[in-house]
Amino acid sequence: MSKKHQDADVAFIEALSDLVSAKDLAEIQVKRDYDDNSSLNVRVTRYAATTTVSAPQQAYAAPAAPAAPTAAPAAAASGAPAAAPASNDPAEDPGAVPSPMVGTVYLQPEPGAPAFVSVGAQVSEGQTLMIVEAMKTMNQIPAPRSGTVKRILVEDGSAVEFGSPLVILE
Repeated sequence: MSKKHQDADVAFIEALSDLVSAKDLAEIQVKRDYDDNSSLNVRVTRYAATTTVSAPQQAYAAPAAPAAPTAAPAAAASGAPAAAPASNDPAEDPGAVPSPMVGTVYLQPEPGAPAFVSVGAQVSEGQTLMIVEAMKTMNQIPAPRSGTVKRILVEDGSAVEFGSPLVILE
């Protein structure tokens, strides 16, 4: 990749980032083809910690916000054995089922009907957990595996972002 392309790509990414903020967008994705062997794929997400841009044989990353200090270094400095830090972020739970799209979540098939699932319910792989409405289309969200619903992390009628955790299966 030439220096000229690299400088132009950085300016392009900055412009996309400004556009996401100015238009109050959650995400924007663009692909630029330079020639048969060279292209640029850019995805700017407003709520992610980092934005990654990839091009053939080269990758750029926007600077991430500084992370909050953790308590683990303090515990190690005091001589106490450091335990693995417990994350309170549901998105990091191995049983989290992420939203495949941006939209509005509905926990039941229609108003007044019983919910698809409830906390403690046994679900089988492929069973509908909820619906996410995106662009006037009702998209059923299937269980990726069998298990027990440990937590429901969204409320009926709430907006969800791409990748945000919906439920936790155990």
